[in-house]
Amino acid sequence: MDFAIVPPLFLKILQRILYCLVLVNTLQSQMSSEAALQQYYELTEAMEQSFPEDSFETYDRKSFTAPQLERYLSQLFQRLELLPFIDGHHELKMNSFLHSGNWFMEMNLPKESIKAYKLFFDYYEKNQNKLTKNQQQELTEARLFAYSMTARNYEKLYHLDSAAAVHRHNIKKTEHTNIVMYPSAINNYGLYFYWTKKDLDSALIQFHKAFNITKSQFPEHHLLGSIRDNIADVYMDQKKYMKAKPLYKMNVDFYTHSRDRSMQYNLDTARLVSAVAQYMDVSLKLNDFSEAEWAFQKMILIESDSTYQLNKKPSAKLEFLKGKEAYYRSQQNYSKAYQTLSQAETLSDSIFNLTSEINQQWQSVLNTLAIDRVKLNFRIDQVEKESKIKSQRTKLWISSLVSSIVVIVLLSLYLRRQQYLVNVKNKQLILEQSLEVKELKNKQLNDEVAAKKRDLSDFAINLNQNQEWARLLADKFAQLKETTGRARKNQIDEFEQELKNKINFDKGTLAFYERLDKLSAGFYKQLKAAYPKLTKTDIRLCSLIRLKIDSHEIATLQNISLASLNTSRYRLRSKFNLSSDENLDSFIQSL
Repeated sequence: MDFAIVPPLFLKILQRILYCLVLVNTLQSQMSSEAALQQYYELTEAMEQSFPEDSFETYDRKSFTAPQLERYLSQLFQRLELLPFIDGHHELKMNSFLHSGNWFMEMNLPKESIKAYKLFFDYYEKNQNKLTKNQQQELTEARLFAYSMTARNYEKLYHLDSAAAVHRHNIKKTEHTNIVMYPSAINNYGLYFYWTKKDLDSALIQFHKAFNITKSQFPEHHLLGSIRDNIADVYMDQKKYMKAKPLYKMNVDFYTHSRDRSMQYNLDTARLVSAVAQYMDVSLKLNDFSEAEWAFQKMILIESDSTYQLNKKPSAKLEFLKGKEAYYRSQQNYSKAYQTLSQAETLSDSIFNLTSEINQQWQSVLNTLAIDRVKLNFRIDQVEKESKIKSQRTKLWISSLVSSIVVIVLLSLYLRRQQYLVNVKNKQLILEQSLEVKELKNKQLNDEVAAKKRDLSDFAINLNQNQEWARLLADKFAQLKETTGRARKNQIDEFEQELKNKINFDKGTLAFYERLDKLSAGFYKQLKAAYPKLTKTDIRLCSLIRLKIDSHEIATLQNISLASLNTSRYRLRSKFNLSSDENLDSFIQSL
């Protein structure tokens, strides 16, 4: 409806009636503290029946179907919105904020988690003096945990300055508590440097500090194994294998017997398998094949022991398969290595597809609930005005009734005049939408044709490269037949190594480039449009440089020498018309 052509008197009447209706609806929606508390308990009881708050499955996305997720989220939001109307009950409110923050964090909803934790922090600062000493003590560990999770949420959102500030604040808060949250806060700060900042030296300083405190004050706590694993991982990144090896071995023993309280005192199969796989990996790097064999047999034992339930834990099963594949490869048992690698890739794709499906399901539900929550907030805003207008109830009802009659009459006359124009406009919109759908279908068909052309071109290039490699192989074989003595043995070894390299390169590189092309489709299109003379090989090289892969790894992926790679980079500089003082990597990163 175009209000610009509505008579001024009509607008004034309409405004008045709408205002009156809002006030009347507010009076009808009044909510006392007792009513809000009763609704809160009813919602909590319904939530507990479906997903108990102390159940591990409540904090796992896979536990929810789409209808269950929508219902639980709606109940959670409604319960949060009721809290401002409840008088007193401070501990109940704080626990509700905490549960919401923890649940959103585990469900990978960092923005909602930060909001819930912030509500808890603000409410705690204003009302902590109203809690008993026992209540304050019970909330201490939960409050410090909330600081750690808030920092981690900021890391997920790449708000790194905020994350670092919360980490330091949490360390300061826990320093004099004499509980395990203090070394845990330091360890989390180390993970911030390790995962987010890639600062290995700073991470190692924090890990060692946390480890020493935990070892001296909490030697049986599960945190000790986690910190030890973090230290060993840093040593592996620094290629200090001799330092990493004994730490992984200690973790194998630790997780074989240790039971985590957060996992209802069950064995942590995932960490145990990871520790064994890491110990085998570092043993292989140090050519300690007897210890690698021991670790391999340990993994086989875990797989066969029903206590560990390995097949019910996909991530642990994937770690197990990767370890087996590495062991078979070290033993040059390539048939079993290939078979195990295929199983690992199948499981990895299954996990990826399941995760993608769950994420899509979540996003769909969240989009729906966003609208519902706006409506809920609007309704609660109306309730807050209730106390200001009670004295006007009778007058408003009379005014509303009279104004409603006038508005209905005026609207009926006006809408009849506008209905024809509305119908014409709707038909026009339907035609436009039909045209847009047809254009999208045509674009999709063109993209599919282009993709098939690229696949055919890649196949031709690969066939040509294989033929060239076969000719070179024939020449070397001819030379081999003419060679005798020690030189013949050396050439046979080189011949065998080249065959192995070719097999590994073909399998691994093909899979890598398929995923690279899918992930970089938009970048390929942009690059080809700006520089049409670039070849497929040039574009792939640009994509690898854009991913910040170093030159040695790029040369390995392309099965060329470092010198050939430098020649390719020089040609790229020429095609981009870069001057001698411009950096190729920086230029590609800026595209």
